[in-house]
Amino acid sequence: MGGAEGSGAEVVTPGPAVLCVGWPADDAAVARPVPEARAAYRHFHPLPTRWMDNDVYGHVNNVVYYAYFDTVVNAFLVAEGGLDPLQGEVIGLCVESGCTYLAPLSFPDALEGGLRVGTLGRSSVRYELGIFRSGEATASAQGHFVHVFVERHTRRPVELPAGIRTALERLR
Repeated sequence: MGGAEGSGAEVVTPGPAVLCVGWPADDAAVARPVPEARAAYRHFHPLPTRWMDNDVYGHVNNVVYYAYFDTVVNAFLVAEGGLDPLQGEVIGLCVESGCTYLAPLSFPDALEGGLRVGTLGRSSVRYELGIFRSGEATASAQGHFVHVFVERHTRRPVELPAGIRTALERLR
């Protein structure tokens, strides 16, 4: 027991929902958020797909989206915030990530990763991301990625460096 079924509890899904194509309309487990528009994101980074991104089912495998998120975030931090991932005293560690898959993508699609900041703390940031097929108005996948910035050697949280904070504030 312990579930909501038969208990009178309401099943809540975040945001407006659409159903996966081909699934029964009464299957609450497949409800997904409505894809967000490009305008919801403040920065974009190109993401070419690779042959190896596809799985046996002919679409980009679910784990590859996390590599896309990592690429979008860190390319921004290096280019705009001055992050030095190889020798800098401060590095960002991913402590949480998640993804909702809304439409299939596959090689050789050209993609773009949209980025915005959801929450900016003293030593952490929650990025919100959308993966778009180039030229499409709505996201094929959307998710989040949380970094805690730490001192490289001790791995203890530190205040966000000024350059990184300034860059991230532009994405709010």
